[in-house]
Amino acid sequence: MVNTKPPANGGETLDISQPFAGRSKATNLLEIQFMQDTDFFSKILGIKPPWFIKKVELDREKQRVDIYIDHTKGLAFPCPKCEKLCSVYDHARERIFRHLSVCQMATFIHVCLPRVSCDEHGILQMASGLGEDRGSVTYEFETLVLDLEQECSVESVSRLLDLNWHTCWDVMERSVLRGRKRKPHKLPKRIGVDEKSFAKGHRYETLVYNIDQGTVEYVGDHREQKSLETYYRQFKPKKRKKVKAIAMDMWDPYIAATKALIPGAKNKIVFDRFHIMQLVMKAVDKVRKEEHRAFMQEGNELLKGSKYLWLWNEENIPEHRRADFEYLRSLDLKVCRARAIKDNLRHLWNYGTRIYMRKFFSRWYFWATHSRLSPIIKVAKTLKNHLYNILTYAKHRITNALGESLNSKIEKVKRLACGFRNREHYRIAIYFHCGGLDLYPKRESSASQIMAI
Repeated sequence: MVNTKPPANGGETLDISQPFAGRSKATNLLEIQFMQDTDFFSKILGIKPPWFIKKVELDREKQRVDIYIDHTKGLAFPCPKCEKLCSVYDHARERIFRHLSVCQMATFIHVCLPRVSCDEHGILQMASGLGEDRGSVTYEFETLVLDLEQECSVESVSRLLDLNWHTCWDVMERSVLRGRKRKPHKLPKRIGVDEKSFAKGHRYETLVYNIDQGTVEYVGDHREQKSLETYYRQFKPKKRKKVKAIAMDMWDPYIAATKALIPGAKNKIVFDRFHIMQLVMKAVDKVRKEEHRAFMQEGNELLKGSKYLWLWNEENIPEHRRADFEYLRSLDLKVCRARAIKDNLRHLWNYGTRIYMRKFFSRWYFWATHSRLSPIIKVAKTLKNHLYNILTYAKHRITNALGESLNSKIEKVKRLACGFRNREHYRIAIYFHCGGLDLYPKRESSASQIMAI
């Protein structure tokens, strides 16, 4: 590439061929030194004998650096399984690993890995020590991708790093598989059960949370009884017996699955207070809709635009709507009575014992069933039918608040990704962001690895 013979015209002594022609002598010398300084790259990459950098190629137009690695000839390498020194049989075809950028240029490491012939295990390929066996990126670059994927969508990461979308997704998928394998497989003592919509059309996933750790432990298809049973059956009855409490909504399939497989489930199930209040708020909204329709038939738009005034807790009403709320509350409206009944129920969970919670509920139930508001009467009777496991809150003091928080995080991830193409991708994203997994790759020590730890 470099001709050091002096030119006939007495010009510069270095004749640099394309793509460097036309640049200054200093620039060309710097680039030549950059390509030839293999010692510099050996140090920053941690290349150790018997491996060495054979050559470095620089493509300024493509903003790319290619580093070619080779090993000393005539050496024996240890068998990947028994570590017995074996002769080199041949070399696998060249593999290319994407590495962290050097001087803002995309860096690629090229290597042909030797295959050894072991008397006991046959012909095996050496591990590179650069990245995972089936990966196309180094451990360091994979760590960068994982850091970005925790903040951005996969599509955004692929644009930022100029990577194929599938490469970025493979990094996420491998990290989840790696993390779940590392995580101890045990049944939490306090768990939460909830569902999360996967797509439109009543397509749901069943989620199981570890209440104490704040992590998603399981994601199952649909919200059927067998969806939750599949999770419980992963553990032996002796393990399931150690579960202390399960927070869930009043969804019959989840109740049936828990009672079937968790010993003593009757005293361990706690119906979540937030789901209970959600039921009551839906009843309040039905009262508002019925009253609003009646007013509109008379040409009265009094309740127009007031939906959230009746659903917000009083302390959460924005200042600019407080005057409207106070005015409506001063009127003799059915929705005012419905809201008052809803607000009063919030005090149920302030009591510390089952007896006092039951006494309070009896008074509230009498008020609700004598309100002459059919949606409120209906929800009050529903709560009474499930009262036993509402009152278990006094003993266990757990809710699915964590589940609602994780649901919000999952929804944010779903919006960021503009949806997921299938359930498997959706599950991987949930485990990645909410599973509490050890996601990052770890380079294992090996006598033949290329890069030092």
